[in-house]
Amino acid sequence: MASSPSPSFLLLSLFTLFSLLFSAYSSEEIENTPLTITLPLTPKFAREPSTDPVVFLQQLASASKSRAHLLKYGKTSPPPLKTPLYPMEYGGHTIPLSFGTPPQKLSYLVDTGSTVVWTPCTTHYQCINCTISAKDVPFFEPQLSTSLTNLSCKNPICNTGCLRCKANSKNCPQVCTYYLQYGTGAKAGYYLLEDLHFPEKTIRNFIVGCTTIGLRETYIDGMAGFGHSMYSLPVQMRVKKFAYCLNSHYFDNTRNSSRLIFDYIDGDTIGLSYTPFLKNPPDSPDYIIT
Repeated sequence: MASSPSPSFLLLSLFTLFSLLFSAYSSEEIENTPLTITLPLTPKFAREPSTDPVVFLQQLASASKSRAHLLKYGKTSPPPLKTPLYPMEYGGHTIPLSFGTPPQKLSYLVDTGSTVVWTPCTTHYQCINCTISAKDVPFFEPQLSTSLTNLSCKNPICNTGCLRCKANSKNCPQVCTYYLQYGTGAKAGYYLLEDLHFPEKTIRNFIVGCTTIGLRETYIDGMAGFGHSMYSLPVQMRVKKFAYCLNSHYFDNTRNSSRLIFDYIDGDTIGLSYTPFLKNPPDSPDYIIT
């Protein structure tokens, strides 16, 4: 039986082959060989680069953010979430949101000028000087959910603190409460940590307000605040941007819905036009454009 060549023999043969290859080049050819190779790089944009220097720098920054997101997360990004948006007779638009386990679906008024997501959540809901009856208000039932916990006033994300306990108290049983002003109306209640369900995604420990008292109300729906705040819907969902279309209607509760889209991808979307926001005052939740 023929024996296989030894490793030392193979290594010697490989060394001899490389020596023959290098000896085939003359010293003159090696000296004329360039030490560096230059390749042209052309920036690629989702749309035509702007001739305005400021806008062009913004496009470069957006491209850099998209590239960083691609390097960090790869090509797979969460798909956009879409939910129907319904016009209402009082002039607002609502979206359905499902909180709790099992999910309880209710309507929430979309408001880009406020910062909290809340819903009535008690059979003893009080409505003072309201144009609606408290008996007609749909409400979330906390006792039916197995995923709910109260947000403690000791939790760092509670911005009101423990109002009824001593400052140095370590075992304050109080929940985190809120009081929200809306024009001439107001809401009061306490915060919950609850699961928010979409068909494609579930957000755990979402901060949602449990409203127990209303003042001078004109609508029966909950509120979905979209403003600049850690409590708002898009911030808690950690989306990069959101968009919606508003149906034209005659102030009736039509079932013809449009779409509200939550997008998790950085950078501009092909086919859309953009305008920059102005910088807000620190305490303003609003979006201001030129």
